[in-house]
Amino acid sequence: MSRLILEPTPQAQWLALLHEAQTACHRHLDESLESYLVFLLMRFADRPYCTARIMAEDYLRSQSLAGEQRAGKLREVGDHCLLFSGLFPQLAERRLVPVSYFVTIGRSSYQQLSGVLDRSWSSVYRHLSEAFVVLMDILHTMRGLGGETVLTPIQAMDLWQDTGSRRCYEQMCANGLLSPAPATTQEH
Repeated sequence: MSRLILEPTPQAQWLALLHEAQTACHRHLDESLESYLVFLLMRFADRPYCTARIMAEDYLRSQSLAGEQRAGKLREVGDHCLLFSGLFPQLAERRLVPVSYFVTIGRSSYQQLSGVLDRSWSSVYRHLSEAFVVLMDILHTMRGLGGETVLTPIQAMDLWQDTGSRRCYEQMCANGLLSPAPATTQEH
């Protein structure tokens, strides 16, 4: 991290950190995605137990629920998958699954959630599903602001191939694993 971030409220601190990460990875979120991500980070900052979940089980349970219960479970799964894939990718390695496992389940959860909510919230969750990889890239950047390597080269290669992550592609180029070609990486 280039400097100590001191803001008057936790929300302002998360927002400042998010802005720094967006600048560092040359990605910029619209206001709705930025706000959602800040409040997601605030909500889960004091919940270390959230990493003890098995997302596939939670996702499957959501399929048997209806109404608000289903929407709540889908939101929870999508949010956890976004945090796992972006801030805790080493969790995937410990569980012997690729990071893209969290991306796939999270995107699907948000996409399904967009189908069960009213029009105004539906577009927010559809947008989250479509921008999931970009959000993950920004969270990787946020985690790496202190100079920490978030993904191993193999994880970066797999995640780039599975999701089209621009940050993973750039990491591989920086490590000399790929040559920066004029071709662009695909973003889902």
